[in-house]
Amino acid sequence: MNSSCTRIIRDQDSFESIESNWWRLWSQSASATPFQSPAWLLPWWRAFAPGDLAVIAVWSDNDLIGLAPLYVEAHAGGSRLLPVGISLSDYLDILCAPGAESHVGAAIAEAVLSLDWSQWILPDLPAGSIASAMAIAGTREEQHADHAACPILALAGDETLTGSVPSRRRRQLRRAYNAALRRGRVEIAPAQTDPEFFLHELTRLHGARWAGHGGGVLADSAAVEFHRDALPRLSANGLARCWTIKISNAVVGAYYGFHHRSRAYAYLGGFDPAYGEESPGAILIGNAITEAIREGGGEFDFLRGREGYKYSWGALDRWTTQKIWTRQAP
Repeated sequence: MNSSCTRIIRDQDSFESIESNWWRLWSQSASATPFQSPAWLLPWWRAFAPGDLAVIAVWSDNDLIGLAPLYVEAHAGGSRLLPVGISLSDYLDILCAPGAESHVGAAIAEAVLSLDWSQWILPDLPAGSIASAMAIAGTREEQHADHAACPILALAGDETLTGSVPSRRRRQLRRAYNAALRRGRVEIAPAQTDPEFFLHELTRLHGARWAGHGGGVLADSAAVEFHRDALPRLSANGLARCWTIKISNAVVGAYYGFHHRSRAYAYLGGFDPAYGEESPGAILIGNAITEAIREGGGEFDFLRGREGYKYSWGALDRWTTQKIWTRQAP
């Protein structure tokens, strides 16, 4: 290991100043997902900033080799150390350069002890995460292996979906598309190059879908601002996969997802309930799976939640882990 040091970043300007180094580390990290990228987490902090920033950066000379984006939140009974991106991110973890796992884990474990917290909570850790192997001196450790289910569809076969999606679901998809054609011309178009238009339609349709049930995640104006900042960054770095569907010139569905390496991620969607028989949401998911296969994807990740429709596509649960360290009383 070359000359190394660990720094704790406390202010937003310094956090943003490491973006180019962060992208290099993110591109090298085997466990990285779009949720650990600067395109996602920098906008999250700008939109929410719910505590005091405490980002741990591990350097080897001028190379960033480890990053734990964290913040301290005041809480009844003591402060909590939490990951930047919590709640809106389906996967969370520490980023680490290949071959530096042991060094980075030890450096971060030492650095967190200099921060003021009573509990460090890391939810939504994927299998094989760096953080799940960390031990922190002087703490009581809890690990919950079945924290959240992320249904995953294995992609196989060709663009007809024959090798990936159950026959019953494929028949339903054909019926939905034929029903849409009876209404008029059907047009599915990529939309990540026009984020303002896409987010306007997604917010409208997501709200319509969840009307009477709290309005959905985009009922929060801060969440909308977050996505307005994040989506152009995700798109510029080739991560965003967004589509809209028009039936007879009316936009009736929107799909918001990502693609990174060999995995597609279905993040958020919305559709006009007046077009329930035509199932525009299902048509868009079918389109997203087809496009993922065209891009050489091996998995289609429906992300957190055990909603029944995910299993109708043939997805199987893969569970994340939550890890909690609690400091022992003196």
